[in-house]
Amino acid sequence: MTPSPPSPHGSDPREPKATKAPRDPKKIPAEKAAVRKSVTEKTVAETATGKKAAGKKAAEKKTAAAGKAVTKKAVTAKTTTKKAVASAVAKKAVAKKAVAKKAGTKKAVAGKAVAAKRSVAREAPPAGPLEVALSPALDADDRERLLHGTHHQPHAVLGAHPAPGGIVFRAFRPYARSVAVVTGDLRAELHDDGDGFFSGLLPLREVPAYRLVVAYEDTVQETEDPYRFLPTLGDLDLHLIGEGRHEELWTVLGAHPLTHQGVAGTRFCVWAPNARAVRLAGAFNFWDGIGYPMRSLGSSGVWELFVPGIGEGELYKFDITRPDGSRTQRADPMARRTETPPATSSVVEASHYEWGDEEWLARRGERPAHEAPLSIYEVHLPSWRPGLTYRQLAEQLPAYVRELGFTHVELMPIAEHPFGGSWGYQVTGFYAPTARLGTPDDFRFLVDALHRAGIGVLMDWVPAHFPRDDWALAEFDGRTLYEHEDPLRAAHPDWGTLEFDYGRREVRNFLVANAVYWCEEFHIDGLRVDAVASMLYLDYSREPGQWTPNEHGGRENLDAVAFLQEMNATVYRRVPGVVTIAEESTAWDGVTRATHHRGPSGFGGLGFGLKWNMGWMHDSLEYMSHEPVYRRYHHGEMTFSMVYAYSENYVLPISHDEVVHGKKSLVSKMPGDWWQQRANLRAYLAYMWAHPGKQLLFMGQEFAQGAEWSEEHGPDWWLLDPAYGAEADHRGVRELVGDLNSVYRSTPALWERDTSADGFAWVVGDAADDNVLAFLRRDADGTPLLAVSHFSPVVRHDYRLGVPDDIPAWYEVLNTDAGRYGGSDVFHPDPVKPEPQPWHGHPASIRLTLPPLSTVWLRPA
Repeated sequence: MTPSPPSPHGSDPREPKATKAPRDPKKIPAEKAAVRKSVTEKTVAETATGKKAAGKKAAEKKTAAAGKAVTKKAVTAKTTTKKAVASAVAKKAVAKKAVAKKAGTKKAVAGKAVAAKRSVAREAPPAGPLEVALSPALDADDRERLLHGTHHQPHAVLGAHPAPGGIVFRAFRPYARSVAVVTGDLRAELHDDGDGFFSGLLPLREVPAYRLVVAYEDTVQETEDPYRFLPTLGDLDLHLIGEGRHEELWTVLGAHPLTHQGVAGTRFCVWAPNARAVRLAGAFNFWDGIGYPMRSLGSSGVWELFVPGIGEGELYKFDITRPDGSRTQRADPMARRTETPPATSSVVEASHYEWGDEEWLARRGERPAHEAPLSIYEVHLPSWRPGLTYRQLAEQLPAYVRELGFTHVELMPIAEHPFGGSWGYQVTGFYAPTARLGTPDDFRFLVDALHRAGIGVLMDWVPAHFPRDDWALAEFDGRTLYEHEDPLRAAHPDWGTLEFDYGRREVRNFLVANAVYWCEEFHIDGLRVDAVASMLYLDYSREPGQWTPNEHGGRENLDAVAFLQEMNATVYRRVPGVVTIAEESTAWDGVTRATHHRGPSGFGGLGFGLKWNMGWMHDSLEYMSHEPVYRRYHHGEMTFSMVYAYSENYVLPISHDEVVHGKKSLVSKMPGDWWQQRANLRAYLAYMWAHPGKQLLFMGQEFAQGAEWSEEHGPDWWLLDPAYGAEADHRGVRELVGDLNSVYRSTPALWERDTSADGFAWVVGDAADDNVLAFLRRDADGTPLLAVSHFSPVVRHDYRLGVPDDIPAWYEVLNTDAGRYGGSDVFHPDPVKPEPQPWHGHPASIRLTLPPLSTVWLRPA
């Protein structure tokens, strides 16, 4: 891949700054907006003062007004003013003597509180308003830490907690005018402690289920209190996170709508071990997280908050207080949905998609990928048909790919990325399909449609690096976290990005779980892992002095090796039938060897299923770029690949990287006039399909697009418009690609033994002067296919080739010079019979007429 510079975009400019304006209930789905009348009037509780006789007289009047006697214990109910709508405390006498005798002294007031507590413990409090005693003041340190966003345990001081005299309720609601507690039929107004803090002590025996009624200047909202809920993560989850072994990390971190303690809401969890505190900001609180501090779940480094009433579609970020006290708002690293770039917020998401690809999943693992037909159409979804959504693509892409006969599509990175010019290779949302084309369920719909059309789905996955955007992963919690702490190992020298710290178990877990996530949640059939070479070598693109050797003094990145081995082992264990493919451009030993098998280098294999053959791609394109008269001097570039063809399980890639940035499109790389360019292209494609290894072709090359690919407008589909004069030239190449795939899929000799030397034999590999390459491919039963490529623009008559003597006749199954492909139509209409003349080391031979700039395939008649 060749990524562009990182995104210049920062935080979403549309996100409003914090204000102290009253909140509009229509914009706050987290809380139920219920207008209440007269809730802001304060409760006036009558205080007993004066002499004992006056107190006794007042008590008798209240007793008479109540009209009740509770056995031997007198119950004194204090009157409230006509304007009072908040609570007044229903107090009961403890002794046989009238409580009124003790009224008027501070000691009597304390006695009443104790009596009230004991009475409530014996009897349920009557319906109606309750008088709230002043609770113990919030510790000054707690108060300051909550105000300044540095409190790591807000649930310890906010919410409801047992205290001497009952249950203390505390709420932190900045900008509110009043807060009341409602439980059952009871309602109690909390005391305004200033700065948005409200508290009160209720004479209750235990913490009840309750709600808050919060009054602002012009509205009232009734809502659940987020600080009355227990943690939503269990000890096992936290243990696995701490060990870096939570293979379903996406199910516990991030934002998850759920029902907790009988209440619907959303759980928010984020890993930020260096943060002094984390608060939740979103559209539901006007991006001001002051009233939504999250709690730290111990040494795990995880912060958690369950917010009632919040549901799908809500925008959010994490407001992190760094170790130095500064603050930063960050998108959720585990967000499963994002805003459409350049907006950067995370979105609360839950999937409701019902899959219909059970048949595909059941049979996709019948054959290992390296022993099955595998021809891949590489696609950049945003530009394949610009403007189409996932669901609209699902109407067109499966039909097109099926018509061409490809077995799989490979999607360039789907994970969210801020800058479209990076083509997806600079990822900020590793768990979110890009919102440019729709929702995550829309993407599931596309994958499902491809599967139901019989087409597998591979996707590019980018665990090698990430961009430096200050709202994403870079120094996420104020210190190096996802990136390596050593600056020499953190900065990627080529792309201006940061490299992951593969030695940190939580980071490794983040990536391993991400690989599993795409395969399990989106039914992806394989991952093409990008830029593996940059991960494996400490000195990748670095000069001496710019890198530090490993513990053995070598250049291998041992942490990256361990990560790749763990990722492959985990994916293959959890998701049978998938394949992992390495884009690895060096001669690293054992890329596709099992992780438990050690090679000559002492390392176990990396465990990939397949590897891109970058050497074949460079050599063969170099050969084809020369004029035919000079190709004799470069013949070895076409034969050298067979020296190492079976050292790994290979894919032969003609990818997007080869048709951009001045490299020209595939047909434009070819020499000669327009006819010769197309003839060269056709011959090259058939040579590629016959060569050992799987095939990959980038979109637009299947119909000989002359221009380089651009992500801004995609393939030049107008070339296939019947109204275009040269339409037949381009359609002919496309028809050839369809026929290549058709014959390929029906001919096991071309794919069954791709990784076995027994499946290949040269007929002639040294005919440099003739520009001829001929070889046999064999399937597991030994049935052969003869492929002959002739890269000269002349016709060669009676060209003798050695063949086995057990085949009575050969017939032509594919000829790239056919007239319907745009060729000169030199072909063999009749079967070709061998002659008993040994040739090229074989006991028999045949004589062929080789068309100009062509590849011919023959099978036993």
